[in-house]
Amino acid sequence: MRIFLAIFGGFLLSTAASAQTEDQALVKPVDYLIWTEPQIAQLQQLVDARAGEGLGNCSITNFSQPDSATDPHRRSRLATAAANELMRAYLEGCSPASARAKWHISSDDRYIDTQQLLLKALVRNDLVSYFDALRPRNPQYRALREAYAAETDDEKRATLALNMERWRWMPLVMGDKYLLVNAASFEVTLWEKDKKIRTWPNIVGKTKSPTPIFSATVSGVILNPWWEIPTSIVAESIGSLVRNHPATARRKGYVVQNGRYRQRPGPGNALGQMKLVMPNPYSIYLHDTPNKNLFAEPVRTFSHGCIRVGGAIDLAKTLLEGAATVEKVDSILASRETTKLALVRPIPVYVAYFTAEQAEDGSVGYLPDVYKRDPQQLARNNLSTRCAA
Repeated sequence: MRIFLAIFGGFLLSTAASAQTEDQALVKPVDYLIWTEPQIAQLQQLVDARAGEGLGNCSITNFSQPDSATDPHRRSRLATAAANELMRAYLEGCSPASARAKWHISSDDRYIDTQQLLLKALVRNDLVSYFDALRPRNPQYRALREAYAAETDDEKRATLALNMERWRWMPLVMGDKYLLVNAASFEVTLWEKDKKIRTWPNIVGKTKSPTPIFSATVSGVILNPWWEIPTSIVAESIGSLVRNHPATARRKGYVVQNGRYRQRPGPGNALGQMKLVMPNPYSIYLHDTPNKNLFAEPVRTFSHGCIRVGGAIDLAKTLLEGAATVEKVDSILASRETTKLALVRPIPVYVAYFTAEQAEDGSVGYLPDVYKRDPQQLARNNLSTRCAA
C-alpha cells in the first residue's frame, strides 16, 4: 500500500462522486474489464508506441478481434490482458529471466496490483497518466529515452534500449535519499528526491573479480575500521606473507586472531579510514583506500570486488550530517580508535551497471562495457518476449 500511495497519490485527489464510482467498481470480482471504443483506441496507441520505450520486442496480446455472439466481451477481455502486459513491461521490463540473472537488486514492484491500477485508469478515462506513472523516476531514464528517440545509429540505439531496460529493473520508488554506484562509470552518486546531489569517483572490481549488482541498506559508518580479510585473499597472498615473512606482515598490520586474518586500523589499512555499514550476502562494501593514486586512472577496475571511494571521508561526513559533526569525525579519525556511528536514517544503496548515462552537460554518453555484459544481454533480448500480466 505504501508503494501504491507513493506512486499514485496524485490520482487520489478526486471528487467524492468519482471516488464513490471507483470504490463501487473496485469490489467487482471480474477477470476482465469492459472497455469503450475510445479506450481501446487509446490502448492501441500506447501499444504501438511501446517501441519508443525500447520495448519493441515485447509481445502484447492482440485485442483487435471483434466481439461475437458466443463471446460478447471478447475484445474487452483481450484488451484487459494486453493492458496488464504493457503495464508490467513498463514496470519491470520485458527481458527473459536469463538476462537479469546477475541483477540482484531487490524490488517490490512485482507486487503492485496492475489490475487495480487499470481499473482506476478506465474509470477516469486516463490510461496515459497511469502508464506515465510506471516509468522509472530517476532523470537518467528520461535522458536515455529522449536520446533513444533521436538516435539513428542502430548500435547506439541498442545500447540505449538495454540501459533503459536496466532502469526498469530498479525499484520504481528508490527512496527519498539513496546512493547509486555505477560500476561502468566508476562513480558513486548521492540522490535526494531523484535529484543528484553529490558525486564521488570510485574503483570497482577487476574483470576476473567483477563487482556484483545488488542493493543494500546503509545504516552507519565505521571509522578506523579493521579489515576482515576474505579467505580468497588470504589464500592468494596474505596467508603466505604472514607465514613466510611475519615481521613484514606485522609492520603492515596483519594479525591472526582465533583463526581469522585481520588488518589493524592505520594509514596502510586496505579499507583506509572508513567503511560503510551495509550488510549484504556478497561482503561488498563502499570504503576508503590508501591507494589514492589509482583514482587518476580513467578505467578503474582494480579491486577484488569492493568499491573504493575517492573522497571517502567526505562521503562519510555527508552521510553523517545530523548524526555527527565534522569535528567529531575528525577527532575520531585522529584517535585511530575503531568507532561505529549510525546515520540519522538508513538509506538504500544500489550497486548497478549502466553503460549509457547522462553527463553533467545534459548529453548522453556511452561508457566502456568493462565487464562485457552488454553483448550477453543484447543476445538474450533479441527475441520477442511476452510480459506476464
